[in-house]
Amino acid sequence: MTESTRQEEGRLFVSRMVESAIRIGLIVLLVAWCLDIVRPFWAPIVWGIIIAVAAYPGYARLSQLLLGNRIAAAVAFILIALISLIVPAILLSGTLVDGARNLVAGLDAGTIGVPPPPPGVGEWPLIGDWLQPLWEQASSNLSAALIDLAPQLQAAGKWLLSAAAGAGLGILQFFFAIVISGLIMINAESAQHIAYAIARRLAGEQGKGYAELAEATVRSVTRGILGVALIQSTLAGLGFLAVGVPAAGLWALLSLLLGVLQLGVFLVVVPTVVYVFFNADTLTAVLFLIWSLFVTNIDNLLRPLLLGRGVAVPMAVVFIGAFGGFLSSGIIGLFVGAVVLVLSYELFLAWLGEVALPGHEEQTPAEPKTGP
Repeated sequence: MTESTRQEEGRLFVSRMVESAIRIGLIVLLVAWCLDIVRPFWAPIVWGIIIAVAAYPGYARLSQLLLGNRIAAAVAFILIALISLIVPAILLSGTLVDGARNLVAGLDAGTIGVPPPPPGVGEWPLIGDWLQPLWEQASSNLSAALIDLAPQLQAAGKWLLSAAAGAGLGILQFFFAIVISGLIMINAESAQHIAYAIARRLAGEQGKGYAELAEATVRSVTRGILGVALIQSTLAGLGFLAVGVPAAGLWALLSLLLGVLQLGVFLVVVPTVVYVFFNADTLTAVLFLIWSLFVTNIDNLLRPLLLGRGVAVPMAVVFIGAFGGFLSSGIIGLFVGAVVLVLSYELFLAWLGEVALPGHEEQTPAEPKTGP
């Protein structure tokens, strides 16, 4: 090879490298620009996609009932979802902000206290012996405890007020997400084709299996965890509102947080029942108790029905995803964070071979070789 040939090849190599760098730079610039444009809308877009994946079987049945009219089925789905979710949220949102504002004001002023226990608490079966002295101690020493914890309580109260104030934005994001999900389901075949094509480009022959695993995971988390928590907290909030519990929306929001975090809405419902028994007439208190028992136990009925044959979901991953999503993106992040983190976890396990892909259940991770 002559010197001139080597120089020509070198110039050609440099030219190709420069051209490739320019192409890659333009692609990165275009992707970054697109992400910056959609950044304010990423949460409702992602949540809309999740809703579409989770609700598509119901949408398909609804479309059959409407003689295959996909547009009419999408409109009906959007209306049903808005009535079921947005209307209760609007009813509770007013008390949510007011309750959080009053709580923060009380913490700042040091006026929040625990009243002394009513007569007869010590005679309550099972819990009276330890509840009465605990209640009396809290009513007499809470002021000092509040003074010691004032900075932490004020910070927590201001964060809670900020979260409550963001509930209005969360309702608006839910509205857009539901509309987006309806539009996606109208074009479900095209969306599925694109998803499978992307999965095949990323994972080759196993791409379809990864896409089906992602679909099963999204439906499992959305229906069996988020759906149950949303139904329970909504029913609990409507009960709080019906019996006149102060700041009903605030307690409904707390119930939603505890439900998604898998801690249980009973942590809010039980103290509320006690409050109603001491501040409402007997008939109202008994009816609210019956309603509360129904709400706190409805998950035992809903979870098997909604979860179906979904994948096993690790609760620790759900907790981290939901709480982290709530801290970063508010109410809608509570749902999106749980789904995205669980989905990433399941896909990572499938990539490691610890989870069988749909259609490949017979495959197991290869055993390490012990001999030649």
